[in-house]
Amino acid sequence: MGEGAWDIRGKELWLLDPDGNARVSKVDEVYRALIEKKPSEEWIPAQVEGLRPSRYPLDPVVVIDDAEGDGVPVFSLSGSCRGKTITLQPDDLERGHVVADGVWYPVEPDQSSEIIAMLSSSGVALGRAGSLRSFLAIRKATASGLIEDNLADRNISPLAFTPAGEDLPEGVNATLYPYQASGWRWLKFLLSEQVGGLLADEMGLGKTLQIISALRDCGAGPLRPALIAAPGSLLENWRREIEKFAPDLKVLKHHGPDRTGRPADLQGYDVVVTSYDSVVRDNSLLSMIDWQVIVLDEAQYIRNPAAQRTKAVKALTRKVGLAVTGTPVENRLLDLWSIMDFVLPGHLGDAGTFQTHFQDDVDGAAALEPLVSPLMLRRRVAEVAKDLPPRIDIPQAVELDEEEAARYDALRDRIAAQYGAAATLVALTAMRRFCAHPVLTDNEHATGDPMAFSKFRRLDELVEEIFALGEKVIIFTSFTGMADLIAQHIARRHNAFTGIIDGRLAIDDRQPLIDTFGAVKGGAALILNPRAGGAGLNITAANHVIHYNPEWNPALEDQASARAHRRGQDRPVTIHRLLVANTVEDVIDERLTRKRAISGTAVIGVEGGDDDYADIVAALGRSPLAKRGN
Repeated sequence: MGEGAWDIRGKELWLLDPDGNARVSKVDEVYRALIEKKPSEEWIPAQVEGLRPSRYPLDPVVVIDDAEGDGVPVFSLSGSCRGKTITLQPDDLERGHVVADGVWYPVEPDQSSEIIAMLSSSGVALGRAGSLRSFLAIRKATASGLIEDNLADRNISPLAFTPAGEDLPEGVNATLYPYQASGWRWLKFLLSEQVGGLLADEMGLGKTLQIISALRDCGAGPLRPALIAAPGSLLENWRREIEKFAPDLKVLKHHGPDRTGRPADLQGYDVVVTSYDSVVRDNSLLSMIDWQVIVLDEAQYIRNPAAQRTKAVKALTRKVGLAVTGTPVENRLLDLWSIMDFVLPGHLGDAGTFQTHFQDDVDGAAALEPLVSPLMLRRRVAEVAKDLPPRIDIPQAVELDEEEAARYDALRDRIAAQYGAAATLVALTAMRRFCAHPVLTDNEHATGDPMAFSKFRRLDELVEEIFALGEKVIIFTSFTGMADLIAQHIARRHNAFTGIIDGRLAIDDRQPLIDTFGAVKGGAALILNPRAGGAGLNITAANHVIHYNPEWNPALEDQASARAHRRGQDRPVTIHRLLVANTVEDVIDERLTRKRAISGTAVIGVEGGDDDYADIVAALGRSPLAKRGN
């Protein structure tokens, strides 16, 4: 019988039999012929001219790198043998050997099989990562020794995986700023991948609008059914925002004593908005529905893994979990673990293992950040300031709980009975005081925790987030007792500088207090009466303004806001306007909107004749109990 021949074809070593038939050689026959010198057939040559065989196999790994330098992870294969590294392809693993630089290498078969199975099961293709889910699946296998993650210590932008585009959400009645549009595309991408995420933009950047845009347009029309869980006081605000920005979405506020107990009643809606407390109480009901997406607003509410509300939320069936909070870490890294455990269960392991690996210090945070960065979108105002207007207005309706609403209604009935048709705007002051805090109208409840009131809790949440940014805030309230209550609370709870400017402080003492406020490093608060702070003061050290209770006169409110939003302010100013839903404050807000639209200016007096009377009638007829559960 004649002799066969070896033929090097690129990276492949072929074997030609004596009849001239060619095939890719098998690993064992190459090894036996070229290394052991014991070919399986007499006609197989024991050497290949110009080729040196290696006794030692290449150990293959999947390499994760930023090969193109644009932040997008790139997958590749490589094999190493005694200090030599060679780029591989999946075919090389399937074939089991490769020719490179004049050397024939076998490829470790067990590792090759594991890598092929891993790539297949995760859906990963070599090249630029196009799937976040696949990327995370591959990363989880790092401990197996099959992964060489060169990005393990680097943060990866969550937007790196999002397909580029200039499209905008359909059916959304708003003009999105570029960073909001990219946030919507990111959320839409997460929903398509069925991977959760944490939207952690700083306050004032429109997280609510981005979520609503994703619910309305996730690439294939509205995503339904969707569940939004939020603090009870914010449910009405969510309902109003959805109605404003995506009016064709059917929304149900599942809250209050009249809420349904039938899952069929919930499934007829696009979006169900409910409270964390209702998730606990109605867990069995809500668990009967396969939610397409569950959104957690103020997701720091589940920072304690052992809390009942945390366990209840995580027990709900969902395809995707989205979390929204401007303060993902409040006290300890376990806060973030708990939120991420909802977003993508198991991604950071169990709580015990997590706490062992990540200590509550700078090094622990630095080690954790690369693991969560692909799933957490956090933009800071300073980063997107060019996209922002110099003033960001954020009206926010706060809903009273059942007991608060009943007490308000009792007060409203007493005022209506006392004044009747003779009521004036001044006569409604007691109702306005209640909406600031019940302690201002009820001596019986004058002592105790001010945080027992829904609106005050929302104020505290805003202040906490502002202070977490190391920034300053001006809080306007027209009630002296409220100013004292706010100042005492902030000083005690947040250990921060607080000052009050109202009629009790001499005019000559006001600017020195403002100077002291501006000199404070980090968070600080000034509480002002809008009349005392409405003219002549320049407080540009603060870039946050909170109108704690609305004023009948829009000029007063606008002049007060101008204390921070004026020449000399080099940052966008966020104006928060808190109002209690379905109360006198709602009527005031409607009045201000109407007056501004009519006049085109803010110079509107308090007295308005027929308008005043219509507003009084509206205020006396507005009940926070009337729309509960809708």
